[in-house]
Amino acid sequence: MNKNYCPSLTEYKRRKTRVVNIGGVPMGGDYPIRVQSMTTVDTMDTIGSVEQCIRMIEAGCEYIRITAPSIKEAENLKHIKEELRRRGYSVPLVADIHFTPNAAEVAARIVEKVRVNPGNYADKKKFELIEYNDETYQAELNRIRDRFVPLVRICKEHGTAMRIGTNHGSLSDRILSRYGDTPLGMVESALEFIRICEAEGYYDLVISMKASNTQVMVQAYRLLVQKLDEEELQPYPLHLGVTEAGEAEDGRIKSAVGIGTLLEDGLGDTVRVSLTEAPEAEAPVAKALIDRYTNRAEQADPIKPICNVPIDPFQYHRRETIETENLGGQNVPRVIADLSRLTDVQYADLKCVGHLYSMLLDKFNMNDLGADYIYTGDNPINFMLPNGLKEIVNYSSWLKSERSEHKHPLLSAEQYLANTARDHKLNFILATISELTSQLLDQLKTDGTAVLVLQTSNAHAMPELRKCFFRLMNNGVQVPCIIKRAYGELTSDEIQLYASTDVGGLLIDGLGDGVMLSTELLPEQEKSEWLQMIDSLNKLSFGILQAARTRMSKTEYISCPSCGRTLFDLQETTAMIRKRTDHLKGVKIGIMGCIVNGPGEMADADYGYVGVGKDKIALYRGQTVIKKSVPADRAVDELIELIREDNRWTEPVILED
Repeated sequence: MNKNYCPSLTEYKRRKTRVVNIGGVPMGGDYPIRVQSMTTVDTMDTIGSVEQCIRMIEAGCEYIRITAPSIKEAENLKHIKEELRRRGYSVPLVADIHFTPNAAEVAARIVEKVRVNPGNYADKKKFELIEYNDETYQAELNRIRDRFVPLVRICKEHGTAMRIGTNHGSLSDRILSRYGDTPLGMVESALEFIRICEAEGYYDLVISMKASNTQVMVQAYRLLVQKLDEEELQPYPLHLGVTEAGEAEDGRIKSAVGIGTLLEDGLGDTVRVSLTEAPEAEAPVAKALIDRYTNRAEQADPIKPICNVPIDPFQYHRRETIETENLGGQNVPRVIADLSRLTDVQYADLKCVGHLYSMLLDKFNMNDLGADYIYTGDNPINFMLPNGLKEIVNYSSWLKSERSEHKHPLLSAEQYLANTARDHKLNFILATISELTSQLLDQLKTDGTAVLVLQTSNAHAMPELRKCFFRLMNNGVQVPCIIKRAYGELTSDEIQLYASTDVGGLLIDGLGDGVMLSTELLPEQEKSEWLQMIDSLNKLSFGILQAARTRMSKTEYISCPSCGRTLFDLQETTAMIRKRTDHLKGVKIGIMGCIVNGPGEMADADYGYVGVGKDKIALYRGQTVIKKSVPADRAVDELIELIREDNRWTEPVILED
């Protein structure tokens, strides 16, 4: 199988693409990775749209997308553009089109770029399984060509660029019937349109493969690049994004897991972070993700090339490992919280890792984000830990401490190879890529008590850790592995994005049986600040595991970022639904502002809350509508009732503090 999808798995190199000029702001080639976002104001509100565009430009947007759901909105793009130019702003505008080819043909004469979705440009989605033979399938392709070619010719005539934007949740019934709800289906959906463009001699294309599921999204982009090369089509620039990423911390983590994983491998020429927030909040997050790679090639330490890639980059398979205590095997990835800089830890301090002590009841409660292990280094805990929580201490401290089935040593590779005394059940071995010698690998092969803790100081961290995993797999070593990342004096926002990329990029490929995050802050910090930082890193660890779809520990909200089509206040509604349902561990709820971002875009949500009219909501179970026109003031109660009917509702538990 051809596994090539990027210039290098070990050296940071941008994928070389065609240059597409979009209103004087070129994309691709050697040009910088561009930032973009989308307006949320009604497109018919010219001044409101212009003022929001200006806020977005000032926040760092280089392209601005505006929805054009019908011809009247497409025509009004002219007035928005003219007013922006009158005020001195030359930012390129992108018309966002769903369902309405006529609107696309109008917009293509006005703006610098149009975005079309192959899943609904020439198809109506009815969620029907259709049987095709080659002849009837070709007839469908001919129908699509007839509908699409007029837009291609208009774009070619007016020098208008086009994004062919496939969405996982809105694949046509035809694609679903032949390829299924898969990354391959997403890629084929785009390729059908790309082939039509190339047959017309039109190449000003940008391609995207968006999904709310980060695994699907990453696999689809990789497969797209591989298929473009395989068919000898043009190397088109890529627009990166995770659809319906959500809000606040969860939205940023999920975006970084998907987008950052691709940026690490040199894929991506423009980025849009889709948050359920004001659009001007999106650009700084996108820019922070992009800026990490500005000087990556110069900053990174060399990594030797990989001779054999032991994974399928287009399909998720978890690395096969032996089960060591509750690590590896079929166990979910574990969270290790780093408390090693704390001295004199008290019962109450464990609240920062999700274990809450009630002085009144003299007992611990664990919330859904309770760490599985704590690393205390040379400062072992001097009291009995709550049930289920285990402790890791440095080897020298473990030798001195009283033996306990809940306390396990962390050895250096050198200490481990010295055949020193060890725990009879569980030993953690800290190692870097240079320490994964044949001697260490041979010893690990026969040790059923060993768990590797892999770390790196390389600026090109994720690829170096990935190579560590590949070395283990190619040598038949099946010990569980913890991904350890320690960050310098970064902002909390930077740590959030960088860790999500470094750890999430590995988890998406099935690599990693746990995560351990720490930060190298100044030692004179107050204890309260340390506890706050540990709490933040603990929540971040669980958030990354959830975003990579490897451990579901909380409710997941698949909420669109709002646009001019939205029929209610998405931020306010999402906050309201979250307040009522955020205790439903593992339940996925889609919150969509309109039918365009409705059942399809929710993809793998368990339940859906979709705007269908003014103050009217449709409720879904999966992709099936259950209630079609619920008044907005009753919709959340009706949603909860639907969850109750499925026996998935539990009452929230208030833990004693």
